[in-house]
Amino acid sequence: SLMIVTETQINGPLSDTSANLIVLNEIEDIITRMQDDKTGGVPIRTVKSFLSKIPSVVTGADIVQWLMKNLSIEDPGEAIHLGSLIAAQGYVFPISDHVLTLKDDGTFYRFQAPYFWPSNCWEPENTDYAIYLCKRTMQNKARLELADYEAENLARLQRAFARKWEFIFMQAEAQVKIDRKKDKTERKILDSQERAFWDVHRPVPGCVNTTEMDIRKCRRMKNPQKVKKSVYGVTEESQPQSPVHMPSQPVRKTTKEDFRKQVRICIQALIFIFFQYVSLIAYTEQYVEYDPFITPAEPSNPWISDDAALWDIEMSKEPSQQRVKRWGFSMDEVLKDPVGRDQFLRFLESEFSSENLRFWLAVQDLKKQPLQDVTTRVEEIWQEFLAPGAQSAINLDSHSYEKTSQNVKDPGRYTYEDAQEHIYKLMKSDSYARFLRSNAYQDLLLAKKKVSVGKDMLASLCTLSVGFSITIFPAVILLHSLCAAKLHFIGTIR
Repeated sequence: SLMIVTETQINGPLSDTSANLIVLNEIEDIITRMQDDKTGGVPIRTVKSFLSKIPSVVTGADIVQWLMKNLSIEDPGEAIHLGSLIAAQGYVFPISDHVLTLKDDGTFYRFQAPYFWPSNCWEPENTDYAIYLCKRTMQNKARLELADYEAENLARLQRAFARKWEFIFMQAEAQVKIDRKKDKTERKILDSQERAFWDVHRPVPGCVNTTEMDIRKCRRMKNPQKVKKSVYGVTEESQPQSPVHMPSQPVRKTTKEDFRKQVRICIQALIFIFFQYVSLIAYTEQYVEYDPFITPAEPSNPWISDDAALWDIEMSKEPSQQRVKRWGFSMDEVLKDPVGRDQFLRFLESEFSSENLRFWLAVQDLKKQPLQDVTTRVEEIWQEFLAPGAQSAINLDSHSYEKTSQNVKDPGRYTYEDAQEHIYKLMKSDSYARFLRSNAYQDLLLAKKKVSVGKDMLASLCTLSVGFSITIFPAVILLHSLCAAKLHFIGTIR
């Protein structure tokens, strides 16, 4: 259950941040046990290299073995997966890589300081990030050199904070002076922990940002714990100046109301898992006939035979009934299929709105262009679709148009990202629904449909009903048990 909820947190936070804190507390309990030598924790040691020592490190293989032994995990792949989910939150991190993942080998890892744990509800400002990057440039150490993406971020922040850059520079200088007074070994450990903290909150391009949250959820939430906190104490709120120790807080006795709140949070998390389970079952049932490992493929499965006829059929310009049916699952399925795109484009042409799809495809193509051709292609797209009096003008809202106009001044592969997203939502909510109801799609679907009667139809109905009962019945029992447990608990408290 920890792995399921942790994956949920990485892919998308729960409705209540307190539910996330439950997961983080579980992870922190595991990390605490890992570091406890008395209870058989992971061996933390200092490794001697050619000219120096690497203090306080563990290997990825040791972490995987500990997870398998202490959490009763039999499959090494599952232990690596769980370890990677924990590493993505920044609790353990590789000392020589910005990508937070776990490998089952001799790669060295280090545990994060409790001050930087995600349960402290960090929401660091760009000012803090600027101080950190500026501080790195002042230290003449090869291990502290900025990566390419960090150098780009520093240049961008320097332009954004041009008016107060002197203040940021002074803060960085003060931090460097404090760091130089520390022991060399301690300074090396703290430098790596600070870098790992920013790898979580400002990750490498292409990596998942585990701290990111949907803006609509942020607006709905009213959580006093999620406040802006400065890492280096440069905001108006009084924050601890040293990123080593957390301020001690008086221990408050747990009350009945606190207990009720924890139970409500647990029930909310379980109900969330229940609905995710139902959604997963529905998705699996929808796509089961497209998985050749589960449903026998016709004419044969190319993965286990030398016959590639199935792939040839899927790539042909004459779509099968399965391909046409799949277009109705989502607009992404239409756009992924070349024949589906052509059919959708013809439909839009009949409605005199083909410029939307042509713009979307042009932006997709822009992302694959060589860097030297990007500027020219950005200008061509602007002139064709967005410039005043454009031949194929698209309908953008004022906010997207203004933002895109600013982006065009500094052209890049993602200049039209906001405009593309707006057009995609417009097609999905309007044109795509009409396409599915159109005669063109319905005729194509009926023409490709195979009529099955007698035993085949009866067998399909029986299989569907049995499968539905097997998959949904446990979920209904789970939800019923949760409701009964909640009512029993409330009655007991009263």
